[in-house]
Amino acid sequence: MSVLVRCRPIGVFDSGVGGFTVVREICRQMPGEEILYFADTAHVPYGPRPADELIRFAIDITGFLVAQGAKMILVACNTSSSLALDVLQERFPVPIVGVVQPGAEEAVRQTRNGRVGVLATEATIRKGAHAAKIRELSNEIEVFGQACPRFVPLVESGCFAGPEAYAAAKEYVTPLIDAGVDTIIFGCTHYPFLEPVIRSITGDQITLVDPACQTVARGQAILQKLRLTCRDPYGKALHHRFYVSGDRDDFYASGRALLDPDLLEDVRPVVLDQWQEKEAESASA
Repeated sequence: MSVLVRCRPIGVFDSGVGGFTVVREICRQMPGEEILYFADTAHVPYGPRPADELIRFAIDITGFLVAQGAKMILVACNTSSSLALDVLQERFPVPIVGVVQPGAEEAVRQTRNGRVGVLATEATIRKGAHAAKIRELSNEIEVFGQACPRFVPLVESGCFAGPEAYAAAKEYVTPLIDAGVDTIIFGCTHYPFLEPVIRSITGDQITLVDPACQTVARGQAILQKLRLTCRDPYGKALHHRFYVSGDRDDFYASGRALLDPDLLEDVRPVVLDQWQEKEAESASA
């Protein structure tokens, strides 16, 4: 396998900055890999949107990342993973990994009493993807879902603590505690940034599962099997690129609070509809 193919970047996308949990894991587990990140902040939050619209967003974003040279796509969005993963895997020629199954598998490993909670967006809860994956692994585990519509806006606005964050967490976590769960899956990649306030409510007796670690490990295993891992990209420093469909400055301000600012040196605004029109014009020329 040529170095040029192996050292193509890994594509990652999310509705906003939540996928930075996956970016951090790539930097930790695969420090030689470059990253292409797409934040669809023009459409955040995803939770209240209809499924067909969210599937279309996922297809458009994945197509963009593949066109930019991504050798793999990590769908760092539980909503997109639950609704669109099968469609993306059928449509595109690169390996595509979602966050739902790795999180479900880890929860099955961690639970002691067979009662698992899922904190997620409204769309993810409606789809029931985590419960379905857990049932495939064990029919003895009960799953309790809780939609958390206020969490993503809180994280996107940089509100990770304080009375508003605590009140939202208390509202969403209490029903799961009352249901007797001993394990909770962060069913949205934004939510680990709220872990301290959530942990202040759950205490240490409940295991909190962040799927980012297992998702990146799965991606790494696939790249190794395909001999597509890159430890030294062209012998030069890594250059990560971040694309944003909404306001670039707002994204940068939110992102630098969650990620090493040095990683965010290249943030580019993209309007997918305009990009697609240019691609179509180039193809017909």
